[in-house]
Amino acid sequence: MSTATLSKDTFGIDQVLKQLGIGTQNYGASTGTKHLETKGPRIDSFSPVNGELIGSANAATAADYELVVKTAEEAFKIWRNVPAPKRGEMVRQMGDQLRKYKDPLGKLVSYEMGKSLQEGLGEVQEMIDICDFAVGLSRQLYGLTMHSERPQHRMYEQYHPLGIVGIISAFNFPVAVWSWNAMLAWVCGDVCIWKPSSKTPLCAIACQNIIADVLKKNDVPEGVSCLLLGNPVGDLMNNDKRVPMVSFTGSTRIGRIVSESVARRFGKSILELGGNNAIIVSEHSDLSMVLVGAVFGAVGTAGQRCTSTRRLIIHESIYDKTIQVLKSAYGQLKIGNPLDANNHVGPLIDKKAVDDYLTAIERAKEEGGKMVVEGGVVAGDGYESCCYVKPCIVEAKNNFHIVQEETFAPILYVMKYKTIEEAIDMQNGVPQGLSSSIFTNNMREMEAFLSASGSDCGIANVNIGTSGAEIGGAFGGEKETGGGRESGSDAWKAYMRRQTNTINYGSKLPLAQGIHFNI
Repeated sequence: MSTATLSKDTFGIDQVLKQLGIGTQNYGASTGTKHLETKGPRIDSFSPVNGELIGSANAATAADYELVVKTAEEAFKIWRNVPAPKRGEMVRQMGDQLRKYKDPLGKLVSYEMGKSLQEGLGEVQEMIDICDFAVGLSRQLYGLTMHSERPQHRMYEQYHPLGIVGIISAFNFPVAVWSWNAMLAWVCGDVCIWKPSSKTPLCAIACQNIIADVLKKNDVPEGVSCLLLGNPVGDLMNNDKRVPMVSFTGSTRIGRIVSESVARRFGKSILELGGNNAIIVSEHSDLSMVLVGAVFGAVGTAGQRCTSTRRLIIHESIYDKTIQVLKSAYGQLKIGNPLDANNHVGPLIDKKAVDDYLTAIERAKEEGGKMVVEGGVVAGDGYESCCYVKPCIVEAKNNFHIVQEETFAPILYVMKYKTIEEAIDMQNGVPQGLSSSIFTNNMREMEAFLSASGSDCGIANVNIGTSGAEIGGAFGGEKETGGGRESGSDAWKAYMRRQTNTINYGSKLPLAQGIHFNI
């Protein structure tokens, strides 16, 4: 598994940074085309690929935050009155810009976050796709018309923009999740303030640089697209009544704090929190399909997707055969430089993630887990960042405390079941409720899994894995996953306020419910 020592020069990252307008020292705040020279604590971005410093930025201060919010408030007064199709046209142009910069941005995502280059490019493609979706949506912000019980009255409902939408994104999808929120919010007439993960700040700066020309070309007011770096910014937004909506992606622990803070001031929140996703492997499944879905789901992005496969619930009659197939596949995995297409598994985001991975394995063993495929840290030339680990498989029970938790690492827990009802109960028997899957060619099992008494997750798939989603469908989950929905379908409604309107075009004023009020 050893590879040659890696450096930025190996990947041409210096050229990528130049293309994306990123220097050694970068700004920590922006209102669109204008950058603020912030003086908060320095944020250094190190690549988990090789441990090298990519660049730095100073975090935003409370004064910077105040300036950005005031600018966003003024921008909203203008932006909300721009016709939605015109707002959609701006988003269309952003999609074109992202197409132009797909290769360098995808490479930066891979290098700064550690996911494979294919996945980095795929994440930028998600951004392009949501732009296309939002353009169509800009002409489809529909409300219903209702018949009134009163003569010569008309009732209908319409949707208006909320105002400032705060977007707090996570390191594992450093650009796509922002776009899921921002593109929809913009066509809805909102303005956005983005607080990206401090582990991947340069990807966010790159996005702001990419869209700056579009903002300038369309005379979009400063404040429609804002960026603020630094963890304290999140707390400021969560407690700010001027920010009616906060979309948060991250851990359940932090999500609970965000939810309580926003709810305390009667704000709205979209929460995309932890996942503990399972695949049920039926005796009626096609094991060749299971292999692809389970292995990519468990080891793709080094297990750092919220939709990563954490548990494999296998029918007892094919358990041993399935384990043998998995062991063979794991034995062929190549770990190393994620920008090399020959490798399957890149690094974890940082050394803390590695520690969490090792701790989870030890806890699983302490609870009685049996190692099916051993884990461990990979060392040697090419692994100087100390962030590369071996994907492992652990035979476990669903009620193990560690199995009930989400560990952001390539650890797959395997377990047996006898009946489909038992399997569904095991699938549902965790606090999280994001993604789920069953592999089966039995129609009754499919329908049982998708029924009201089946999977309790926001995403339920048949004969595909838990990982990966298309922008056409709403993304999100239940229980401790937070209940939020982003991206496709009617997720746009979360970024707007609903208003019911009644118009009396007659010459009398009858009251509803037949009430008479004589004066």
